Amino acid sequence: MLDELVKNLVHVKQDFAKNYDGSAHIQEVMPSFVSKEFPIDAHHLQMLHNFAQKNPIYFNSFEQKIAGISCTVYEGDINQYWLNSIKHGTSCQPFYPTWIMSAFVMVSIAERLGYKELVDIGSGDGRIAFCGKILGLISHSIEIDEMLVELQKTISISTNQNFDPKCKDALEFDYSQLQLIHPVFFIGGLPQMGGDVLATSIIDKINSISNLKDNTGLVFAGTHSKRQLSSNMDNGGWSSLIEKHHLNVIDTVSLPTIWTFDQKIETPYIYTKFS
Repeated sequence: MLDELVKNLVHVKQDFAKNYDGSAHIQEVMPSFVSKEFPIDAHHLQMLHNFAQKNPIYFNSFEQKIAGISCTVYEGDINQYWLNSIKHGTSCQPFYPTWIMSAFVMVSIAERLGYKELVDIGSGDGRIAFCGKILGLISHSIEIDEMLVELQKTISISTNQNFDPKCKDALEFDYSQLQLIHPVFFIGGLPQMGGDVLATSIIDKINSISNLKDNTGLVFAGTHSKRQLSSNMDNGGWSSLIEKHHLNVIDTVSLPTIWTFDQKIETPYIYTKFS
């Protein structure tokens, strides 16, 4: 089911991007209804729309048939959050979110792989942690930028979904206090743009917690863009780190993100676990 959903989501995105004539800073699409192309739980779909409707970054929405599917288009502006987020260190990339529907797919894959807890590192507006919450995982959202954490708290309260927003530096945070048993870490940040520093720190912290490594997964956001990579393109640019830390790649999925909206390729997400 998830493979078909991914294929249809990418098809909708490509059709929408080709024909979009609006001027919004950011835009994304969700199916308006459950269908054979998007066979997800109706309550989950409503919660995803609720996240967008309660999220102040979106200022407009409208219905549109895209690739023959009834969809809702959400238009928004993240400039103030992007500008505030660039003040942090080189391991912290500016706020540019994945699509909400992509976040749901990513977390659904993690759930299918058997993970019970989700730790979203560099969580932005909290959409991945939110999806973890509605899918029944214990979610933790780690974000260094105070403005984004306040945004998360606003969404958490208005949607009545507590995905545990924390205003913390992920490089310094003590993860042992979360009492994790079988977690998946989503690492925000592209390789060679600070993401490798962040990922290395998280891996070191996982290794420092007794009996955690063998039950932990890590998901990396990759890129196929040669402009953003100066070395090995394998595994979205993460191959060197994967080899260095003896990680096994267990799945890869390519999904729409706001930063690849105008591109013909999607963002690869690489699911790994320790050897």
